[in-house]
Formats: sequence, C-alpha cells, structure tokens
Amino acid sequence: MQLLVSVVNEKEAKSAVDGGADIVDVKNPLEGALGANFPYVIRRVRKCTPPHLPVSVAIGDAPNKPGATALAALGAAVCNIQYVKVGIYGISAPPQAVFLLKEVCRAVREHDPDIKIIAAAYADAHRINSLPPLKAPAVAFEAEADGCMIDTAVKDGSSLFTHLGDDLLRAFVSNCRERKLLSALAGSLSEKDIPRVSAIGPDIVGFRTAACMGDRIKGTVASEQVERLKKMISAIHPLNNI
Repeated sequence: MQLLVSVVNEKEAKSAVDGGADIVDVKNPLEGALGANFPYVIRRVRKCTPPHLPVSVAIGDAPNKPGATALAALGAAVCNIQYVKVGIYGISAPPQAVFLLKEVCRAVREHDPDIKIIAAAYADAHRINSLPPLKAPAVAFEAEADGCMIDTAVKDGSSLFTHLGDDLLRAFVSNCRERKLLSALAGSLSEKDIPRVSAIGPDIVGFRTAACMGDRIKGTVASEQVERLKKMISAIHPLNNI
C-alpha cells in the first residue's frame, strides 16, 4: 500500500519527500476536495521532487463540462507529472461520467500515453448528487482510465468511514482489482485509520490533514508527520521498503 501525500506548494512537497511519501499529490484545498492548483506550482513541485518519485495532480471537482475538464487535464499533463486525478463531482449518471472521463483520457494520452488517469468519486456522493462511488470502477473501466479513488466532497469533520463501511469499501477495491484498475482511498483519514484501511487493501492511501501541523487549509505538511504515517504503513506492509 503506497502513501500519497497532498501538498500545496514546493515547500510542502519537500517535507512529503523527506518524510517518505511514495506519491506527491498537488492540489489546492481552497478550491475543493480535489481543487486544482496553478501550473507554475505544479512545475515547481515537479522540479523539486526526485525524478523517480511520481507526482499526481488533482484537476478539480469537475462539473459536467467535458471540454473544460479535458483541457484542464491536458494543462496538468504538460507539467511532466505521472497521475491526473479528476473528481466526478457534477455528474450522477454513469454514461455522462464515462463520456467526460473518455475525453480526459484522450486529451492526456495524446500528449503522453504513460500518464495514468484516476477517476475520483465521493463517499458522500448522496450529499452532492454525484456519481455513487461503487459505480466508479465500471465507469473508469469503460472509459479506459487507469484507476479509481474514493474521497469525501464535504470537509466538515466527517471522513471516508462516516459514509461507507468496510464491506462496501472492500467491494470497491475488489471491483477495481477485477478490472485491473488501481484503487485508492482517502477522505479525512487519520493515522489511527491506517490498520483499518490496510485490511481493506487499496493500492494507495491518501492523506493531507494527518500529514499536516494544523488543519487541511491553514496547516502545513510536516516531514515528521509524513514519517509517522509511512512507518505505520511500513510496519503492516514491510515489502513497501524493498
């Protein structure tokens, strides 16, 4: 299970790297759960991150605007990154989600076929009338994306586990695995959630607040916090260190 740490600038990226993050994820919490950051920030993060370490970029909690979303995805792709994450926010119907995601995949892969596209659904989809998270693997597979993530849309103190139980999350991971998609779980998780997430078995677990000194908006990613998360994961998954 790999550790993804979300950062807002190059200083936080350095802390994430120093703490042992497996994936550095660039986002802007001021613009939402999967808020998009600025191109210059993405470039600076990529420049200060070791070449072997993948960089992921969130391109926003996407409305049902395939053209705008595909253009945003291409904007991220040209910054020499390895993952593009798109939140399926303004869509509840699978056919519309498939169309949007296909256009994202096309825009990115025409530039660089090696970049992985991750479709993010929301555990609290019922609160925002978006795509039910357990439908995301089928949508991603049909659109020929590379993986799926579940996050939370409303950051009000609730977490992934507030909205989805372990059995449903295991079903999500299993559905991804059956379709050979990467699976990722995030959503206001804390370090005490690591054993529980590990038992569910996603490929990637994502953190921001738990990696910060302070909250997800005003706090700053700290290397010692990242190191704590990494050590907890490595204790459960010692092969991560090989």
